[in-house]
Amino acid sequence: MPHDIVAIALPGAHAMDLGMPAQVFEGLLDEHGAERYRVRVCSPGGAPIETTAGFTAVLGHDLSIVAEADTVIVLPGTGARESRAASLDAELNEVLHAARNRGTRIVSLCTGAFVLAATGLLDGRRATTYWRRSEEFRAAFPAVRLEPDVLYVDDGVLTSAGVAAGLDLCLHLISVDFGIALGNEAARRLVMAPRRAGGQAQFIERWRPADDGDRLTGVLVWASAHLDESLSVDSLARRAAMSERTFTRRFREQTSTSPTAWITTERLARARELLESTDLYVDEIARISGLGSGTHLRAQFQRRFGQSPTEYRRVFRPTGA
Repeated sequence: MPHDIVAIALPGAHAMDLGMPAQVFEGLLDEHGAERYRVRVCSPGGAPIETTAGFTAVLGHDLSIVAEADTVIVLPGTGARESRAASLDAELNEVLHAARNRGTRIVSLCTGAFVLAATGLLDGRRATTYWRRSEEFRAAFPAVRLEPDVLYVDDGVLTSAGVAAGLDLCLHLISVDFGIALGNEAARRLVMAPRRAGGQAQFIERWRPADDGDRLTGVLVWASAHLDESLSVDSLARRAAMSERTFTRRFREQTSTSPTAWITTERLARARELLESTDLYVDEIARISGLGSGTHLRAQFQRRFGQSPTEYRRVFRPTGA
């Protein structure tokens, strides 16, 4: 029997996401020529789904088929992102909990994580979602251990970041089910890189300050403009006229990270901007961004993004740019 995948779509689904699971999983054959996967898409009540592309998708299945699934994938979209515990469709909540209790593998792509979080299935677990929605997610679901800067997370329940990261997670599932060789075969059919590890970072924009006149925000604005200088926690605390302990506490409350981690993230973001927009040598970019040497920049880039500065520039600043 093929591995049965059921994708759940909600109103406001993205057209690409409706067809993506079938595009990835179908057509992968075993040694006897039989399909390894069967993919179906359903919706609550079997209702037609209005997509963000302006057309209505008639799916032909309701949530009852989830009972037959080996893997359930919650698709993203505006309806998924608006999910909250108080407003979650009761049948959808019941179906997902029943699937989990049966041992069905539960997966979300992009903002589909909002649905899983609303059910409570992500409480206490590590999870991720599309980085532009991370603060909204964190505010709505504080019990989830959100990791907003990775491609996907496998912590019993699987979640992915935005569109391309959903493809990475699907390839990860194929490799888990049938081995890396089949995962690589699926990647070749999709004309994409064989595998990006889940811990590889999403490429996110630099931090932008809230326009609230807050004393701490002013220090962050200053630090962001002086990344090439020595930025110790003590010096930043003094600039904010706070004790180091109070500054660190306020900093974490506002940014959900430590001052040291924030500075490193800002410096790497500045380095990325320079790699994309200039032809400066890596050593010079390291100096301007406050990362010291080219060697240190390369090490930080490999650790955070899973690629070298040169590889990054090749992708984001093509020849002739």
